[in-house]
Formats: sequence, C-alpha cells, structure tokens
Amino acid sequence: MLSTKKDIIQQLQKDLLLLQGFKSLPGTAINPGLGIINNAFPNKTFPTGAIHEFISDATEQSAATSGFVAGLLASFMKEGKVCVWIGRSVKVFPPALKSFGVEPEQIIFIDLQRDKDLLWAMEEALKCEGLATVVGEINEINFTASRRLQLAVEKSRVTGFLLRQCPRTINTIACVARWKIISLPGKLDNNMPGVGFPRWNVELLKVRNGKPGAWQMEWINNRFQLVHQPIPSLQYEEKRKAG
Repeated sequence: MLSTKKDIIQQLQKDLLLLQGFKSLPGTAINPGLGIINNAFPNKTFPTGAIHEFISDATEQSAATSGFVAGLLASFMKEGKVCVWIGRSVKVFPPALKSFGVEPEQIIFIDLQRDKDLLWAMEEALKCEGLATVVGEINEINFTASRRLQLAVEKSRVTGFLLRQCPRTINTIACVARWKIISLPGKLDNNMPGVGFPRWNVELLKVRNGKPGAWQMEWINNRFQLVHQPIPSLQYEEKRKAG
C-alpha cells in the first residue's frame, strides 16, 4: 500500500511538472556537468527549453557570469550547433571561449542599443529551433516581456540565458531559475605562481519546484568540478554579509 501511494505521488509530481513546462523530449536532455547542483532541479535534471536568469551586482560579477555561462554553453553546442549572443555592447572576448570548450565561430554576436530591439531580437532568436541557445544581455525586463520569451522557448525547446547586470529592481519574471555568480580566487597546487583555474560561488537564488542553494565550482580539465560541499542559500547570504 505504501509503495502504491508513493508511486501515485511521484506520478502526480511528474504530471504537474509537465503542466508547468518541464518537458523531457527524446534526444533533448542536456547535461552541462554541474554534478551535485543538478539535485536542486526538478527530476534532478538541468532545465532546458526554458529561461535562466543571471543577476550581477557589479562589472566583475558580470564577467564571472559570462565565464560560467560559457561553460554551460559547451554542452549545448556540440556537433556544430550555433548560439546567438545579444547585447548592447557584448564584451566577451571570443578567443577566450575556447578555454570553456566553445568554438567562437559557433556564436553569432549581435549588438543593439534599444531595449525594445533587444527583446524583439531575443524573442525571434528563441523561436529558431535550429539554435542551441540564446544569450541575452539586458538590465531591465518586466514579467510580460519575459513571459513572451518563455512562450517562445516552450514551443522551440531552445534554452535561453538572460544576463542582467545591476538591474534597478529584482522583479519577478518568467524564468525557471535565478542564478548569481561571484568569482573566487583560483588555486594552484604546490604553490605554483599564476591565477589558477576559474572558480565561482554559484548560487541558485530560486528555482521553480526545486531547492535553492550555493556551491563553489571550478572549471578544470574542460568541465565543472565541485570545490566543496554546498551550503544553504540563506546561510551563504548571512555569511557573505557578515564578512
């Protein structure tokens, strides 16, 4: 009887996730190699065909976020797939993408000046089923505009990454997860000189039907690697404010 109840509850949870847009289609599963972070997501699977929001409070955080996102893109852009990266003045240095396993010629960079044009270009790009991902740099976006982006990806199954640097307000938008990436000092073995491999504090501020948390990750040997065990999001925030 207990087994039957458990099966029924699990099936109901799966049905609810489908109604909320978490669709697992054959051949569409992507594993960006986040390891234990995947446990924070529904079904322990990185959400694709959805919008991920990244919040940055300063320029250096924005740069760290771009590096982390580049690491995610590597898993989406295999077999020559293409990404569109849209912003006002994209500051990504294309050759540096190779460090994260991304060939720069697979990314189409688009610079636009008006928010209206940025949002239109992002929506149209997200409708293109042939794309792997779309990255959009825009500071301000309201719920209605974000909902249009989410409706586009629900049909095309293209994954969108929304990079917001210093937004005036952290408003509610139609995203599956809200991230915050902060750079950490790299570490080299045997006290060797240099800057070390890229390291970040990766925080999921919120995740739909999931479990927010914070982890320290490193990019090494062309993959993400956990630095140490995760700490709860709230505890991390209190620790950061304290010092």
